[in-house]
Amino acid sequence: MAKLRGGIDLGGTKVQAIVADERHDVLGQARVPTPTTGGAQAVVDALASALRNAADDAEVQPGDLAGVGLGSPGEADDANGTVGNAGNLPGFDKPVPVAQLLRDDLGVPEVRIGNDVSVATAAEFELGAGRPYRSVLGVFWGTGVGGGIVLDGQEWHGRGGAGEIGHMVVKKNGARCPCGRLGCMEAYAGRRAMEAEARKRHDDGEKTILFKLMEERGRDRLTAGIWERALREGDKLATHLVDRAYSALGAGVASALNLLDVEAVVLGGGMGTKLGEPAREQLEREMQPHLFHDDRPPAVVLAGLGDLGGALGAALLVGARA
Repeated sequence: MAKLRGGIDLGGTKVQAIVADERHDVLGQARVPTPTTGGAQAVVDALASALRNAADDAEVQPGDLAGVGLGSPGEADDANGTVGNAGNLPGFDKPVPVAQLLRDDLGVPEVRIGNDVSVATAAEFELGAGRPYRSVLGVFWGTGVGGGIVLDGQEWHGRGGAGEIGHMVVKKNGARCPCGRLGCMEAYAGRRAMEAEARKRHDDGEKTILFKLMEERGRDRLTAGIWERALREGDKLATHLVDRAYSALGAGVASALNLLDVEAVVLGGGMGTKLGEPAREQLEREMQPHLFHDDRPPAVVLAGLGDLGGALGAALLVGARA
């Protein structure tokens, strides 16, 4: 039992939890919606609930685990056990002592915290699509756009803020990003920003089935599945906004590649995973005009671990050297 580890992937839309063994096989999993109200405590309660459900699925108790890892957006401070500055999470504008709260709630001996995209990239590098390469750039396209970096086999965190590819500027004085700045890639490609633009244009009279699909599915936001369905049905507004997102992704990712020159780009996240091979192909095409070394572009591969990559990466934190 001591070799079992829990992993939690905290996203803007969902909380995914798993229990994995020493071979990284997933023995149990669970998913709950990420709260949009109720403050930080509601989010912590959702984390604990998802992990308990995953443990139930694995037929173990949370206290049987060696520990739990958490991949979180925002500033994930493992040394202090806090998460803060996470704009997509209610109540996380200031540091929240998530590690201690989860230890107390779940009765586990260890809780480790890492940036959500960094741990997902590490999982792809160790267990998934990044295994053939020594250097990779993880691009996780979902509620926002996050990045993770592995250079010569080692994760690169900089001073703690490396990998924020969604906040590379793709248009000076451009659209306002959810972070408050102008022209970020995420202002065009993040699902939250895409939904805000879709609502604005719909309110201004543009026709779209996006919100009809949202109501039919009982959702309160435009999920990746809704965007994918609208694209399949030829919705003009959805197609325009997704093409706009690809353009921003291509410019931003290519700029990062011109600096880092990694061997491969791993495309994941809710949107990347749902749109799949067409998304991989389109990103590759949109990058090409911006690459300085366009005669030797990097491989562009889809994340191999799917929706569980972030939770598996979080589980890898348990027992790792601090």
